[in-house]
Amino acid sequence: MEFPEFGYVPDETSWESLASLLKSSQPFFENTLFLQGYEFSSNIYLVKGDYLSIIDPGNDYTAFMDLFALGFKPPDVKKIVVTHGHQDHAGGAIEIFRAYRGHKDIDLEVILHEAGPEQLKAILREQGCRLTEAKGGEILDLSGFEVEVIHTPGHTIDGISLYHAPSRTVFTGDTVLPHAMAEPDQAVGGRLDHYLYSIRTLLKRDIENVMPGHGGLVVGIGRLVIQDTYEGLIKKLVGAETPWMEGANTLAQKGLLEEALFYSNKALAEDQENMQAVEFKAFLLNDLGRSAEASEFFDRLLARAGENLYRLLGKATALMGLGKYEESLDYFDRALQLDPQSKEALIHKGMALYLAGKPEEAMDIEVFKNEFTGRFKEELIKGSSPSP
Repeated sequence: MEFPEFGYVPDETSWESLASLLKSSQPFFENTLFLQGYEFSSNIYLVKGDYLSIIDPGNDYTAFMDLFALGFKPPDVKKIVVTHGHQDHAGGAIEIFRAYRGHKDIDLEVILHEAGPEQLKAILREQGCRLTEAKGGEILDLSGFEVEVIHTPGHTIDGISLYHAPSRTVFTGDTVLPHAMAEPDQAVGGRLDHYLYSIRTLLKRDIENVMPGHGGLVVGIGRLVIQDTYEGLIKKLVGAETPWMEGANTLAQKGLLEEALFYSNKALAEDQENMQAVEFKAFLLNDLGRSAEASEFFDRLLARAGENLYRLLGKATALMGLGKYEESLDYFDRALQLDPQSKEALIHKGMALYLAGKPEEAMDIEVFKNEFTGRFKEELIKGSSPSP
């Protein structure tokens, strides 16, 4: 068995058990067969149980000839999930109907995203197939195993991934590949910003194994491979040779705060004492609403790089985000010692006083009082929180 840079690849192009390939007794792996794809057909996964479920039927009718030679029969297949509508992944859903006598007797449900190709849906309906159009978030029962549908657009608008939590395994179609990165296919709604969103979504899951649409199986290092895809996408935006902090600035200016944070972390991985990266990360965490983390980074920044107006305001704002309004006042006062006329510091101090239950003191700050006249004034006087 070959073990390349990423993932296991079977010795021969034949159906093999994931449990055998991965040397694992995990029940889901023991009940799942894998067929390596090739250029014009994707990898195919088959889940066994009281019936058969297929994840990505590929585009190779010989795959089913080999499958049924193992003793399975066409009517055993009850469900097919298509990760996206490209022919190399979805064509087999039609072949399984057309290639066998008595196909009209097959009771088959095909599950795909609601944005999938209308032509594919029409053909499947003509063949007598039952279509289930997913949005994302659904839990599917595939031969007795539950998987979560995650909408992962980017390569195409209709991309979905399937996550099996007990084995920390995700089937990614073309969203994450072990040796390459699929380009956004603009002809079918592929977009880079959607792609970034999808990878961020996957990174929120506990993933160890990636079962991709092409290439070898990724075992144990799934999260690293997903992060590698994420980095590759970001480099398309800022340039492959762009220094981390320069890239972080560019990404922040585009409003891509999560990606800017990713690049800041890359800079800190190279040099933990990079105060520019620490400062940038602290403000990004604040902007992302991650106040507890931001507060810790501002403490580190103030201890190492010293006080200035914006670092003090950043720390104070982080404390406000944590509901620690009284504590934030000390930092606002320290900021105002550096610049007594700072409108930002005065307004935020007024807000902190107001939220700390001191509306009279807040209203003594003229710039705060003037800023929140009009439709906010009545609410403030009544003691209600101001609108964001």
